[in-house]
Amino acid sequence: MGVALVLYAFNLVFGDLNQDEGWYLYAARLVHEGQLPYVDFAHTQPPVLSFTYALAWPLVARWGLAGGRLFTAGLGFAGALLAAAAASRLAPPRRRGAAALVAFALVALNAYHSYYTTIVKTYALCGCFLVAAVALLTVERGRIGRLATYLAGVALALAAGTRISAGVMVPVFLAGLWCVRARRPGDWVRLGIGAGVVGVLLAAPFLWLAPDNFVFGVLQYHTGRRADNLVTWLVYRAGFVSRAVQAYFVPFGVVIGAIAAGWFNRHEAERRGPDSGAWLRRTAWAGVAAGTLVHATAAVPYEDYQVILAPLAAAALAAGLAALLTTAKAERWVVPVVVLVSIGAAFSSPVNQSWFVSGRDRIWWRLKEKPQLQILRETAARVRALGGDAQGLLTQDTYLAVEAGQHVPRGLELGPFSYYPGLDTATARARHVLNRELMEALLRCGPTPVAAISGYGLAVASPAVAELPAPEQQRLRAALSERYSPAGAVRPFGQGDTTLELFVRKP
Repeated sequence: MGVALVLYAFNLVFGDLNQDEGWYLYAARLVHEGQLPYVDFAHTQPPVLSFTYALAWPLVARWGLAGGRLFTAGLGFAGALLAAAAASRLAPPRRRGAAALVAFALVALNAYHSYYTTIVKTYALCGCFLVAAVALLTVERGRIGRLATYLAGVALALAAGTRISAGVMVPVFLAGLWCVRARRPGDWVRLGIGAGVVGVLLAAPFLWLAPDNFVFGVLQYHTGRRADNLVTWLVYRAGFVSRAVQAYFVPFGVVIGAIAAGWFNRHEAERRGPDSGAWLRRTAWAGVAAGTLVHATAAVPYEDYQVILAPLAAAALAAGLAALLTTAKAERWVVPVVVLVSIGAAFSSPVNQSWFVSGRDRIWWRLKEKPQLQILRETAARVRALGGDAQGLLTQDTYLAVEAGQHVPRGLELGPFSYYPGLDTATARARHVLNRELMEALLRCGPTPVAAISGYGLAVASPAVAELPAPEQQRLRAALSERYSPAGAVRPFGQGDTTLELFVRKP
């Protein structure tokens, strides 16, 4: 546990910034202030994350982005503990401790998983809900078991309400309970009711108040991107698989070892008789497979999408491995090996190098002079000094606005994904984003005393998330220069170590 806490602490302080952290936290701020996603501002995720982080906004108001990371790390650590609890309940009684320790090690001692459940993303919260559903389904008896099944449906709906790809889990778990309905009569109905009621409660208000924006943000935005050609499509999928295996190399190795052990000990398994937790482990694996398939079909699949599935997979894998440990001697060998290999893999992870190294100049490693989070804090102080008593910051680096305690102009709530040059003005206004006409008007109007433009600013066209042509970038910067004067630069800054240019409004 100590190693896990060290990983979370280092990722909190030294972990690289990610643009998503800014607009997720900014959305939480707006919800905390009484606004609604889709209705009052643009949002491209289901609503649960914004409302959950709105509850944690006092941490962000006190400590900035670090407060948001602290809350996320707590969720990530809770996900590891839930994976351990679920694995323990799924394992044979004599091997529950071993299953819990292996499940915890596979996620909490993974530097990659620790990083992506520390930075402010949907992954930590969604992963908690998914593995909590499995833990609840291990409760089988009496009224408590029936209530737990309803709550498992609620947890699955909340997972889908955090990240839409998790919605595939509901039919998978319904099918799993249907297959064991003779042993658990009515549980598939209870899970369906729990998931259905919460799903309606989450979606109905936004479908009533802003149906077009809700459908666009939750579905159409994500399905609108396309690969250029078949070769590109195949390369993206191959890269997705390769990077996922690298990120979770130890769990993949344990999977191979467990399959081999199961094959060699198949006759022993037959003598042991039925395994009461096998159906739920199989269902969990089916959910992992279905979620992976959904992620792989994205136009540009990123391996970090798999983070939401890791606690679920770890619980099923650890419990299955524990079921194969037929002797105490095997347990004494296997469990320490998994834990020690996990610690070794964490120590050798490329994530750790990124804490202190910012790339390579020929044969020389370029060491970071300061953590990106510290640079963000110092830049936020500089922005506040430039603005004086006036409020507001024109930027697409929304984590800078969050850190500086400033609001961004209307339409920029999505940060680098706020610019939709192909939209007509009426549609852009309705969706609370900026098209070409609105962006140029905003830059020339200069409603804020300070502007901050990094390599992500005025450079990305949504929803394709493509780089703007150079002439258009130049035109937007010319519009900015009509209203703002240069006031310095910060380099390196933020995700990708780009240059942040600071501007002040002309008298």
